[in-house]
Amino acid sequence: MIESLVPGTLVRHPQAEDWGIGQIQSAIGSTITVNFEHRGKVVINADRVALEVVGAT
Repeated sequence: MIESLVPGTLVRHPQAEDWGIGQIQSAIGSTITVNFEHRGKVVINADRVALEVVGAT
């Protein structure tokens, strides 16, 4: 799953749906930086949080 988390991919955080859709800014190993509509930039450990892919740009 982590292989599909590349810059430009649109995702949702499964435990924080109020953050809206986010776009992956960078992905280094399991460290993913996502810019969410209603939260801003968040650094996520993809080993702990299974981001839901909703599309790609």
